[in-house]
Amino acid sequence: MARPPTGQVIEKRRKDGTTFALRFRAYGERRYVTLGTVAERWDRRRAEVELENVLADVRRGIWKPPARADVIAETEHEPTFHELASEWVERRRHEVDDRTVEHWKWALSNHLLAFFATYLPSQISVALVERYKAAKLRERQQQQIELERWAKTPKEQRGKRPSAALNNASINKTLTVLAQVLDDAIELGYVDTNAARGKRRRLKASRPKRTWLELHEVQALLTAAGRHRALIAAMILAGSRVGELIALRWRDVDLAVGKLRVDDAKTDAGERVVDLSPLLLGELKLHRADTKADDPDALVFGTRCGTRRNRSNITRQILAPATERANGELVMSGRNPIAHVTNHSLRRTFCALLYEAGASPSYVMAQMGHSDASLALEIYSKVMERKRDTGARMDALVRGADWAPMGTNGADHGSSAAVPSTESPAGAGLF
Repeated sequence: MARPPTGQVIEKRRKDGTTFALRFRAYGERRYVTLGTVAERWDRRRAEVELENVLADVRRGIWKPPARADVIAETEHEPTFHELASEWVERRRHEVDDRTVEHWKWALSNHLLAFFATYLPSQISVALVERYKAAKLRERQQQQIELERWAKTPKEQRGKRPSAALNNASINKTLTVLAQVLDDAIELGYVDTNAARGKRRRLKASRPKRTWLELHEVQALLTAAGRHRALIAAMILAGSRVGELIALRWRDVDLAVGKLRVDDAKTDAGERVVDLSPLLLGELKLHRADTKADDPDALVFGTRCGTRRNRSNITRQILAPATERANGELVMSGRNPIAHVTNHSLRRTFCALLYEAGASPSYVMAQMGHSDASLALEIYSKVMERKRDTGARMDALVRGADWAPMGTNGADHGSSAAVPSTESPAGAGLF
């Protein structure tokens, strides 16, 4: 069965103006038709109508290469994967947030292009994708050897720390980007199937362990945060994403009412108003006094020069050193060090603290800026599992039923004792 005709409008911006063209598949072949320029009264709307007409004619079998003076049929060469991927990123970057574009570039520049750059999309087969996976696994093995050798080298003789190897989940993420680019190749008529799609193309990866900090770890991290205490407190007690923190301005923080407004969010649900806890409110007040910020447009957590921080520097220059200092204190006090701290683990800590304080899942979702309940409910279930007095609570319920049988009250049985409460005080002992 023949594939249905597909195609898209192409805009090419040149010094002499924008030219519109159609790229589509007709009668088993790829076609490329130049329509005209803006000066010739072509625009995207008119080009999209022309594409619909062309595809309709192709389906009816009546389309023929155009002979009109304003429409020129051209022969188009198949681009390399590098060319196709670059065009794909530029075309799609305005449809997604900056973090997604950053992820695409990481997968392409650091991994995929090194292997697939010169291949044509039609040359990327299942066997080639499997070769890429095998190459990444060999690369990981070599990186682990280099890392072990580096760790055994005396500190004064060490060079630069070797880069961390990709785990299976990260390799799978690069394969997902590869599949997205090849989806585009299908729409453009370069390939008929996507060699990177399907579970069999993925490495087996364990589900990430979603952790959060215990209360004593939160306290240790805040103590070790130094002059960045307010920033780390906002990550823990407001559940702020890194991108939200570096964009936050004082006009978005109402210290009188105790509210923080997030406008620069990665999703619509992320635009929200966060209730500030007394501890975080106090930290922000001290931070504002220390920075002497009078301009409402000033960044809350800007650099010393008042400019926006680089998101990667938050982890590397602030969170990681604070965690290292906190772990030193924890080990000295006989406690285990914090295993792994990321912005995501601090957001989960915020979620867990809200549940410990008695918040409902819907309130937690609103405070975190989530439209999907899966993460909030997953953490909720884990918090409930961690309750140590479940058995005692069940016993109290049973004893309470015995003391006050249904349809009677305790006074009728000569008892004035109150049924033990099954609820812990909200927020008791958090800080």
